[in-house]
Amino acid sequence: MREISICIILSLVLTISAWGQENPVSWTINAEVAEKVITLTYEATIDDGWYVYSQYLESDLGPIATSINLDDESIKSMEKIEEIGKKKEGYDKLFEMNIVKFANKLKLVQKIERTADLKNVKGYIEFMTCDDSRCLPPTQVDFNVAIN
Repeated sequence: MREISICIILSLVLTISAWGQENPVSWTINAEVAEKVITLTYEATIDDGWYVYSQYLESDLGPIATSINLDDESIKSMEKIEEIGKKKEGYDKLFEMNIVKFANKLKLVQKIERTADLKNVKGYIEFMTCDDSRCLPPTQVDFNVAIN
């Protein structure tokens, strides 16, 4: 009886550990530096069946919108951050609202003004990912991109 209890407890611990490590989205961040403009590219690779939500949702009553948060408040985007990818728009039964989400790949392109003293850009991306039946908690991915 004791061996069965130990096996059940061990199975539960392993299952919970595996579930906690699920990460269906990976990010790469790059900077292209020109004379007066730095173009930051944030690229998400999204596992099949999973989605990442747009930055531009109609309401905050549904999924968490993707956001780019820069640590240095003096750095400002020069224009609206562009979203490129396989976009799906429409009514979502899970959230009971119209949403915009991306599958497979999402590229966010942000242009910021280059200043002489800017050596790196630090911050984090916050996003939420869901499949057709469940969502994972919002996730933050830190980044630090060197500016040459």
